Amino acid sequence: MTVRERLEAREAQVLGKGAALAAHTRGREREIDPCPMRTCYQRDRDRIIHSKAFRRLSNKTQVFISPEGDHYRARLTHTLEVAQIARTVARALCLNEDLTEAIALGHDLGHTPFGHAGEAALNDVCEEGFRHNEQSLRVVERIEHDGRGLNLTWEVRDGIVCHTGGKKAQTLEGQIIHFADRIAYINHDIDDALRAGLIRQADIPGELRATLGDTHGQRIDTLVSNMITYGERTGGIGMDAEIHEAMLALRRFNFQSIYKGTKAQAEEARAMDMLRALYGYFYGHIDELPEDYRQLMDRDSRARVVCDYIACMTDRYSIMMYKKLFIPKSWNPFDD
Repeated sequence: MTVRERLEAREAQVLGKGAALAAHTRGREREIDPCPMRTCYQRDRDRIIHSKAFRRLSNKTQVFISPEGDHYRARLTHTLEVAQIARTVARALCLNEDLTEAIALGHDLGHTPFGHAGEAALNDVCEEGFRHNEQSLRVVERIEHDGRGLNLTWEVRDGIVCHTGGKKAQTLEGQIIHFADRIAYINHDIDDALRAGLIRQADIPGELRATLGDTHGQRIDTLVSNMITYGERTGGIGMDAEIHEAMLALRRFNFQSIYKGTKAQAEEARAMDMLRALYGYFYGHIDELPEDYRQLMDRDSRARVVCDYIACMTDRYSIMMYKKLFIPKSWNPFDD
């Protein structure tokens, strides 16, 4: 009996009846030999961690564009916080923690530079539209490994594309990510805004502090604990109505006090203009895309492939590329 087979047998013994068992996966697009040491979901997690797209998340904006300071969240730290919250819920509900972690680590692989401002910019200019959850799926299916993709299991891919939007993931593990993503970003964006001096603790409505807690840790604990008690009581993934509405109200507070009209977002318009300019340039100069992106046009449109290239950029790389293409260079008449 291999290590993987022992792990699969253990899953069958200890996980709840609603859990997605690795031994019962719906499989991959391309069949591969099983790993003797890891279950299929553990293998997917490792493939995501070792991907180029995952490494790029460290240099992609979460909310605050080019902040002065070392402690503001980037897209990578957001992803790790989502994974931690999701694993806690999955473990408590006897669901598949490995599957949950894999989905969490992959859910934002397709996010643009400059956060949701970048997403809005590409959605504006691309005739086919742009949504980061669909792009995350595209990264793992079509872009990574020179167009071969990561060849992940169906359950991980389903959870990635359904982590936001109107379609619910088919596994309970995938449904956890929808909530864990919101719990993470709502609370860490408040934490970052407090650090930046954009808001004060007292600005958070009193009724929300009374319901969810006064501190970052208390609010996360309230939301996670409620997900666990809800799951234990109903067998599903969700929150009690009062707690869920308080979380949504806190999200609305963020939009009013953090995301819109603050000095932290003053650079959004410039970032959006920059990405629109890059899209226009590469749409008209498709031959200047790297070869691994040009080869995607064997099945995909020019618009989609240009979006692929820009969405995969980090903040730093997109700025460098914009300067290279659009900013005049100084010159010395005496240079050779």
